Amino acid sequence: MRKISLIIALLSIGIVTAQEQQQDDTTTYKKRVLESAEVDFLMSYYTQDGDNAAVTGGVGTEELTDITPTIVVSIPLNDDDVLTIDAGISAYSSASSSNVNPFDGNGAANPFVASSGASKKDVLTTISGSYSHSSDDRNSVWSANVAVATEYDYFSIGFGGSYSRLFNEKNTELSIKANVFLDTWKAIYPSELRDQPTFTKFDDESRNSYSVGLGFSQILSKRLQGSLSLDFIQQEGLLSTPFQRVQFADVADVIIEEFTYGDDVERLPDSRFKIAAGGRLHYYINEIFTIRTFYRYYTDDWGINSHTASIEIPIKITDKFTLYPSYRFYTQTKADYFAPFNQHLSTQQFYTSDYDLSDFDANQYGFGISYTDIFTKFHIWKLGLKSIDLRFRQYERNSGLSSNLFSGGLSFIMD
Repeated sequence: MRKISLIIALLSIGIVTAQEQQQDDTTTYKKRVLESAEVDFLMSYYTQDGDNAAVTGGVGTEELTDITPTIVVSIPLNDDDVLTIDAGISAYSSASSSNVNPFDGNGAANPFVASSGASKKDVLTTISGSYSHSSDDRNSVWSANVAVATEYDYFSIGFGGSYSRLFNEKNTELSIKANVFLDTWKAIYPSELRDQPTFTKFDDESRNSYSVGLGFSQILSKRLQGSLSLDFIQQEGLLSTPFQRVQFADVADVIIEEFTYGDDVERLPDSRFKIAAGGRLHYYINEIFTIRTFYRYYTDDWGINSHTASIEIPIKITDKFTLYPSYRFYTQTKADYFAPFNQHLSTQQFYTSDYDLSDFDANQYGFGISYTDIFTKFHIWKLGLKSIDLRFRQYERNSGLSSNLFSGGLSFIMD
């Protein structure tokens, strides 16, 4: 989803640039891609709960909270080039991951009760940078990016680039992008399995991901804009999560206190190929209403097929305030290797009880409000306020998982 959203964002930027350039064709100077440096301060708060924790084999609390502050700085280097730096942290507390060792708490071990061990919380730190260059006629844009992410048991480095080209009097745009992510795990296993002589640890703790995305955007009329995207993703290496348990139906349960020991950890193939194809239509009704629709089909060689459909209707209530009601529907089939708690067999080669790989339907309801000050009248130091954006999304999965996401952002232009 993030990759498709990135393509659409790049297309939208290109179209806006095209429209601005058409207005300036009679001038003798070249309009800057970005007039002034911009700074965005973003924050999100996420909370979820459910009863199908993969850490404890498909049963147990899925309670989790996550706070993610982020800062994004975009700097025009000259008329044509822009440097963007994106840095943030994700600080989470997870009741399910605390049960990697369920016996280090104050009470009896129980999959529905959080333990108090070190695995209960962690901080993910990310930083990325991108450099983009636009041609003199603004008909082509290329960019390069690099990113680094790290937390206690995980490290990732990524790099990539993109190229976009406008045609047909800037009404048509084609784009291509490619990214590589090189990840390394520091495998953490369930406490009861670590010292078992029959337990087999993973030999390879690396995971590599390679993606290529194609995009097409077309201004169909004064009111209608459409876009299409196609993404290919290949993953190789450790695709299992080392601390997620599996219990076998043909092996006698070992229950200590109120906790069922894992018979093994999740075992999944060391390769996965994904394809996602999507499209968007944006229709401008009038000065108040716009309709934005999206559809995506996804499939992979693990047996998952999914459909995503969403609609958002921005409502411009004044020159400065816009409301954003939205709805998203998602459905998927289960992976070939999924089964619920205690239903796998020890003779199987691959197995997981992670409900993210199960068959389910999900609904997401959203609402947002934005404030835009095109003249940046309000200032903090040398920063002029450009916009304020607040969003809320509620997610419900028919497996029982539910979550809420509060997010907001302040966008400034530097004088």
